[in-house]
Amino acid sequence: MGTLYQAPMKHQVIQDLQVTLQDSTLIFPSEYTERKSIFLSNIDQVLNFDVQTVHFFQANPDFPPEVVTEKLKSALGKVLVPYDFLAGRLKLNPEVGRLEINCNAAGVGFVVAHTEFSLHEIGDLVYPNPAFRKLVAKSFDSLKADDQPLFIVQVTSFKCGGFAMGVSNNHATFDGISFKLFLQNLASQAFPDKPLATIPCNNRELLAARCPPRVTFSHPELLKLIIPVGQEESAAPPVFDCPEEDPDFKIFHLSSNDVAYLKDKATGPPASPTKITGFNVVTAHIWRCKALSCDTGDDLSRSSTVLYAVDIRSRLCPPLPQYYTGNAVLSAYATAQCKELEEGPFSRLVEMVTEGAARMTDEYAKSAIDWGEVYKGFPHGEFLISSWWRLGFDEVEYPWGKPKYSCPVVYHRRDIILLFPDIDGVKDNGVNVLVALPAKEMEKFQTLFHKFLA
Repeated sequence: MGTLYQAPMKHQVIQDLQVTLQDSTLIFPSEYTERKSIFLSNIDQVLNFDVQTVHFFQANPDFPPEVVTEKLKSALGKVLVPYDFLAGRLKLNPEVGRLEINCNAAGVGFVVAHTEFSLHEIGDLVYPNPAFRKLVAKSFDSLKADDQPLFIVQVTSFKCGGFAMGVSNNHATFDGISFKLFLQNLASQAFPDKPLATIPCNNRELLAARCPPRVTFSHPELLKLIIPVGQEESAAPPVFDCPEEDPDFKIFHLSSNDVAYLKDKATGPPASPTKITGFNVVTAHIWRCKALSCDTGDDLSRSSTVLYAVDIRSRLCPPLPQYYTGNAVLSAYATAQCKELEEGPFSRLVEMVTEGAARMTDEYAKSAIDWGEVYKGFPHGEFLISSWWRLGFDEVEYPWGKPKYSCPVVYHRRDIILLFPDIDGVKDNGVNVLVALPAKEMEKFQTLFHKFLA
């Protein structure tokens, strides 16, 4: 049970994806937008780094890449009116020592590129090919560092008529849920005379800390950052934003039957209130394998902590508006000694993961936000599970159709394990698990991954 994703042969993977840049420009809001500064919540503050995604589209004779390019430019201009902050620039307010977005309508980036490869020649789209990084523009070299766009789109056409839409955006602008809503709105504006799919709520002050802040929990999932005196204002630490590593990486596939098996295995006593979800059982399984594969000898007394994101929109009182555009996820955690992870019943591990999410009540979330007001710091654990499994970017309907596949541009990190879906057409409601570890730890992880599925 559980399979190792078969990596394409080297000759089947384009390792040097030659991309020719044809044009780069800035897209501005199609109407005047108010000049103002937008408050960023304490959740937004620590997410000051870029996220890249690539959305692959098959050829559509009614929408060749040059037509798509013009429609996307027009749609971006329209959508930048309700999303005025996206055309702004990040700035530090020296009076309060906080990052803000200056809504100055300076524009978003738009890049047009071409490659002589066809879509099928670049290989398996699910496989995390480092060459896909060339499908995303990270910055505009012609602009100064403090004038870089918060959002850049790159349309790369393939010789077959298909194309890729690469997006780079500062994580302070969106979380995964609000980014999908943005894509739906962008797609809607590419149709003639179609209204926005949703009306965005841009009021980040809804997640402002209380005054005075009240930290009512210990928050072991958060780490205080010691900042030298005099450097307080310049400190805006990003979460898990460390230098890229180059460990061994593999993709493990859990089919829908595997997930169902784990759910059955997680069933506790009849009176147990544990919520058994696909995400919870997959997280518990990965946690056990990752903790026990660490290169720390056989110290079963060592504690292991897994972090995973919880959407707080519906957990707050009152709930956040459904179409809130900012980051509204916090890190839940589960901690256990390796002895319990190895010998304890799987149902207990799932219970701990479930308890971690259930801990995220209105008061706990507000306490975590207030913690960010009192201290400088960021989420801290042995590793983070980042789930793109059910975000549904490939469900967005554009005039030229839905993406064949949507995926993050992957940078291999041993402290981040990525969950992502199968490609359209071969989905079985299973999940792919991307793990990056040193070779010896990877060997042990792989053994445990299959052992605990037996």
